[in-house]
Formats: sequence, C-alpha cells, structure tokens
Amino acid sequence: MAVSVAPSASVNGCSIDEKSEAQPRATISLLHMLTLRSISLVSAPMVRYSKLPFRLLLRDYGVDVTYIPMILAHEFIRSQIARDSDFTTCALEREPTADGREHVLIAQFASSEPEEFARASDLIAPWVDGVNLNCGCPQGWALKEGIGCSLMENPEVVAEMVKAAKARLDPSKSVSVKIRIHKELSRTAEWIRIVESAGVDYITIHGRTRHQRSSTPPDFAAILTLKQQCAVPVVANGDAYAPSDIAKIAAETGADGIMAARGLLENPTFFAGYDATPADCVRRFLEYAIQCPIPYPLVLHHVGEMTGRMPGMGKKERKKLMDCEDLVDLIDYIDEKWPLENARAYDG
Repeated sequence: MAVSVAPSASVNGCSIDEKSEAQPRATISLLHMLTLRSISLVSAPMVRYSKLPFRLLLRDYGVDVTYIPMILAHEFIRSQIARDSDFTTCALEREPTADGREHVLIAQFASSEPEEFARASDLIAPWVDGVNLNCGCPQGWALKEGIGCSLMENPEVVAEMVKAAKARLDPSKSVSVKIRIHKELSRTAEWIRIVESAGVDYITIHGRTRHQRSSTPPDFAAILTLKQQCAVPVVANGDAYAPSDIAKIAAETGADGIMAARGLLENPTFFAGYDATPADCVRRFLEYAIQCPIPYPLVLHHVGEMTGRMPGMGKKERKKLMDCEDLVDLIDYIDEKWPLENARAYDG
C-alpha cells in the first residue's frame, strides 16, 4: 500500500522571531491521535537530519508525528542566533497533508533545569504542537552535562521540569519525555510513576539501556510490561526498518505509536508501505532542499542513504553519486540515473 502524494507546494521558511507566522495550528491533538488511531507513526529526533526539508518529506509519506533535532535548551534561550540556527519551520508544515491527514510537530530539548526547559518550551510553543524532554541520550558528553540518560537517575528533577513546562504552556501543547530502560525494569516503572504524577502527557520508550548499542535488539517485552502499567500513551522506539515491522512492534509492545529513526533515513517511505525508496521520493526531497536550503553535504548524505537499496546502485554507481560536487551535479545524476518516465514506472 502507498499513500497518494500531491505535487509539492511552495515552501517559505521562517525563523521563530517572525511573530506574524505564529498562528494557531489546524492540527489534531497529539493525545487524540495517540488514543484514537490504531497506531501513530512517528519520526524520531535525529541530530542534523530532522531538518525542515526531511520533515516535509516524511509528512508526505505517512508519518503522523515528526520531531525536530534535539536542541540544547540553554543555548536556545540565550540568543536569537542560536534559535535561528536550531529551528526553522514554514507554513506548509503547519497544515494538513494533501490527502487530508493531520500532522503533528514536536520540539525536543535537552536540559536539566526546570525553569530553563520551561522558558525554551515557551519560546518555541507557537510553532509546534508539543515539547519533549530528552532523557535517553547515552553519549558521554550528555552524561557529563547531566542531561539525556543522566535524568533516568533523577525522576524527581524530571517531574519538576514537566510541571514547569506545563505551567508555562497552553493546555493544547503536549509535554512528553523520551527515555531508555533500566537494567532493573522495576526502576523504570517507578521512574515513570513519578513523572506521570507531574502530568506528563505521553512517554516514548527506547527499548535499550543506556549501555546497550544499536546492535543489541530492543527489549519489546520490557516496553509491553511498562505500557501495561502506564496511565498515559506510550510510543515504542527501536528497530523499525520496514513496513512489516510496524504491526510486529505494535503487537509485541502494545504501544500507541511506533517511532523510527535510521529506518526512515534509509527509506523515508516505509511508513507508507514502500519496501524501498521510490525515485520520486528522492526528487521530492531535492525540491524541498532547494526551497528550504540546508548544507549540501547533508543533502548528499540523505540521498546516499535513500538510494542505498534502489536498483542498480552498486559500488561504482554509489561512488559516482558521492562524487557529485554540488546540488546541480546531484540533480543531474538523479535525472540521468532515473529518467522521469522510468522513475514513475518504478514508483508504481
């Protein structure tokens, strides 16, 4: 199955100091989406990659909820330059899709201070549907800063941060957390209980501990156990790569939503039912990258990921792709490799 995709609309980017753009969003409540739909499909916050062009692309191919890349809250509240660097949106991102699907945008922050998290959340609130606190980043620098997975040792601090953000935001804006599990699952259950008592709206659970690498299979049974004890919706995160994974993860976790990261980098269309990236998807991404510019190396990396499993992409062709020096070269290569008439035949 594949969703219908209308021709790309014109996109005009804006930074968050343009108050005229901060209009009410005509989107469904995220909590209604998580509780009323059979399963909600979510794109993870990916450092560098979850920029505006990629979010717009995912929105066209079945993703219900997109996250922006994680933002350091203290940097975000410090200066307009930091805000412009960290977050860009556009009018199209705040509208239903061409086929009438509602879409939700979430901002994720890293912080360990309640007032800092609340201030950052308040600044970005007019342009998003909710904010999320990162409690799952396992990288060493984050642990040294007392953010990310460090917060899994301090549920009381997280509870205060949730309370502070909810006190600042309109009730229509969700406040959520993204976590990893403890080795002793009872600790995670107690952590969730404390944060739920602060009024958190939903929880995303990555089914690995802070010490486990991505090569370790996620513990879906642990997510199921926690879901059964949760009073709020749960989104399951870990190892979603193909259309068939959606039903599998939903069945094994009982989750209200499925979050994917690396799987969507390789195939932004798999939530829409495609087993490999269609050529039209690559073309559409390039259109968005032209209208909402991002650094060319990032564009090239995205296209390299998307085309990895497409027919005819051996080592020689991949080298030719990666040797493209600029966006013009890249577009010419795509047009040569997948002529438009052939691309549409392949997409069918």
